[in-house]
Amino acid sequence: MLVPAEMEHVPNLAAPEEEDNDEIDDDVEEQGWDDWRAGSDGGAEDEEGDPEPDMLCLLCDSVFTSRDDIFGHCAGAHRFDFSELRKKLGLDFYACFKLLNYIRIQVAERKCWICNLSFPSSQELQAHLHPTVDFNRSNLPWEDDKYLSPFIQDDPLLYIFGEDEDDVDYPNEEDREELIKDIELLKVDDIINELSIRNDNLKTCTVNGLTDRPSTSDGSFKPYNETAEDRDSKIPLSNAVTVQIKNANKSYFGGYSSFVIHREMISDKVRTDAYRDAILGNPCLFNGAILMDVGCGTGILSLFAVQAGASRVIAVEASEKMASVATQIAKDNALLWEKSPGLNSKGNGGIQVVQGMIEEINDFDGILPNSVDVLISEWMGYCLLYETMLNSVLFARDRWLKPGGAVLPDTATMFVAGFGKGATSIPFWDNVYGFNMSCVGTEVVEHASKNPIVDVVDSEDIVTNSVVLKAFDLATVTPEELDFTTSVALEPKSNDVTWCYGLVLWFDTNFTSRFCKEKQTVLSTSPFTQKTHWSQTILTFREPVALFSGEPSAKLMSDGVTPWAKMLARISIARAAQHRSIDISLEVTATSLDGRKHRLPAQLFTL
Repeated sequence: MLVPAEMEHVPNLAAPEEEDNDEIDDDVEEQGWDDWRAGSDGGAEDEEGDPEPDMLCLLCDSVFTSRDDIFGHCAGAHRFDFSELRKKLGLDFYACFKLLNYIRIQVAERKCWICNLSFPSSQELQAHLHPTVDFNRSNLPWEDDKYLSPFIQDDPLLYIFGEDEDDVDYPNEEDREELIKDIELLKVDDIINELSIRNDNLKTCTVNGLTDRPSTSDGSFKPYNETAEDRDSKIPLSNAVTVQIKNANKSYFGGYSSFVIHREMISDKVRTDAYRDAILGNPCLFNGAILMDVGCGTGILSLFAVQAGASRVIAVEASEKMASVATQIAKDNALLWEKSPGLNSKGNGGIQVVQGMIEEINDFDGILPNSVDVLISEWMGYCLLYETMLNSVLFARDRWLKPGGAVLPDTATMFVAGFGKGATSIPFWDNVYGFNMSCVGTEVVEHASKNPIVDVVDSEDIVTNSVVLKAFDLATVTPEELDFTTSVALEPKSNDVTWCYGLVLWFDTNFTSRFCKEKQTVLSTSPFTQKTHWSQTILTFREPVALFSGEPSAKLMSDGVTPWAKMLARISIARAAQHRSIDISLEVTATSLDGRKHRLPAQLFTL
């Protein structure tokens, strides 16, 4: 389905927008080493004259601008000598990294980082701080890898604490970047887990209304340890969730009141012809059938169904405006269903338009649950699953479709491939009426690496093989199975060096011989077929990858870089906390024939 303008949040490559600081992809923004540490000489200013970032003391609220100042203060005021402790315990870079995060967490919880005692106030904790004791080297309290995740977002201290330490083997620049990528992967995994938990809680709140747990400012849930006063003062989460979902649905279905949207969908020849051919090409399936059309819009699919011989069509539409329009269209074509329709002599039935969300409708004038012969819907969104309308179709399937009844379409398959420079806006900005505006292209691509782009990709810009990302059997799939993680391998198509700038996703839906025995059809949104209003979904890398299918030693690039033989991609798609949106996480590792690996920064997109 086409996304209403009111619901459209997909940026355009040619017009970068300001980022929303509340979006999840901002929380996991991956940066290079220079971006994190903001300076390389340890002085008050970096090479470009910008001041060093302020660094919060590990143990109090004091702020400093240099490594030496902050550690000198900690040693003098708080009896914490970082350099001495590091040498005494033989801590490497990773252990130091975890130690600093551990201390920040302990102090935030008003606990002594040495003896773990808790205090009612920060002042009492400050007064308690004592010299470091002998730690058990085999059981340091900060050994857990969870302390690799920074407690303070972009904490500058984590990226300069090792400067000027000549007596310890700290990682070089390349190894440091690998550490950053490791941390980013941890953060992405944590967010995916949190999203899964959050979605489960949202479903519990909506369906059962059992929980009234408050959420924190970042959307996470507090544990069940509030005081009676807390419980009396908080607002039930189930109410807030219900309001959020209602508002999202109101905006979503209200957007479909626009005739412009419906004209574009009906004018999409690939879309409409696929449904018409599947319906009119299978009279044995439709003749005399009771059919349900979920999200009927103008009712075009319902009209086709009656034309194919359906005895009765139940057309469900949540938009009040479009339900009224669909009713008028059915009436104008003498196809409006009545309890005693006058069209049965011709073998035709009529269309009964029912306004409302399918989940909220309990009666269809004599139609019992599990008695519908055919369930049809055009539910697909960008990247197939955006809008999450498939959940409504599955609800209708489980409640109203008879055992063995037909679901149309009955399968959906997602595909992925790598795309080249031509699918970005870089070539356009490289030469604008003879002027070099490549700086704009660079900025636009940087923006695109944080936001999914919905646009048409030319087949000539596909630089790898195309592989199946996920296949769904719509007759059996459950809502829980719509959240998934899949790993795929992508190899270059060309025998020469080619640059891959990101991954592109698309989908096919199929009317297979399982139900359409007389004529099977495919609705494809592939870049290799006629374009549709769904276009494709573009996920842009933060850095392009050079690919080459031959021997690694046979092709050395001008900058001394050896191209990679293939890419291993791990892609996760899950329903987002924002109703009707989806989150897409992307982890890519480039590999060579001789076993070398290069892991790209992990990325999280919200569509």
